[in-house]
Amino acid sequence: MRAYRVAYDGRPYSGFQRQPNVATVEGALLSGLARLGVGGDAGGPPAGYAAAGRTDAGVSAVAQTIAFDAPDWLTPAAFNSELPADVRVWAGADVPDDFHATHDATERRYTYFLYAPGAEDDLASETLAALCGRQDYHNLTPDDDGTVREISGDLQRDGDLLVVRLRAGGFARQLVRRVVGLLDEVLRGDATLSKVDRVVAAEPLLGPEGVAPAPAYPLVLTGVDYPGVEFEVDEDARDSTHSVFGDLRVERQTAARVAECVVSGLE
Repeated sequence: MRAYRVAYDGRPYSGFQRQPNVATVEGALLSGLARLGVGGDAGGPPAGYAAAGRTDAGVSAVAQTIAFDAPDWLTPAAFNSELPADVRVWAGADVPDDFHATHDATERRYTYFLYAPGAEDDLASETLAALCGRQDYHNLTPDDDGTVREISGDLQRDGDLLVVRLRAGGFARQLVRRVVGLLDEVLRGDATLSKVDRVVAAEPLLGPEGVAPAPAYPLVLTGVDYPGVEFEVDEDARDSTHSVFGDLRVERQTAARVAECVVSGLE
């Protein structure tokens, strides 16, 4: 068995999990493996295949992790030869035959870049602290089961952005985005800290009281931990990943300046 670290730009994709008739990150990975002759029967996943998690449409990743029964020659660079440029495998590790990329992960880390100019950092910290700990997050996910989680987090000011980092063994669906959505409500003055208490209470929220998920594109899966597993960086694959995302950074910085020019010209 071999595990691989995968980075991707989530914005062009309808999520990680493979779905019919839409572009997904997992679909790109499995199609690439099929072209390399590594896929399972009828174009399915190879033996033992599993992924660390299913990111939503638009969510990006630095450290998504997949594992399967891979041939010795399948280096990250070889894997990348059959992948789109915005999906890059950059490290690999030998793992035991019974390794499972989903179940063996002990911690997952997400980072959200929240646009919050002028927001009170003390209020943000107080709100995030109230949302962390071991709690039943049934009001912040569409899931019916597995809603009790233990979450830790911190935040840091970076200009107009609040960089929100959340950590847990696992997250229910949309939980990270809804935590950030509630944080944003409080910072905008659309909710008070009393709503946080209401959200983590046992009673279900009524429709108008619900918390919408924050937009997906500022969210990044930044870490997945597996005790005892040491990933080896493929230098060629890392250089390729750095080049692709470096170009993407320049493209989006330029687009932001163009948008700024248009906005300024209308004032």
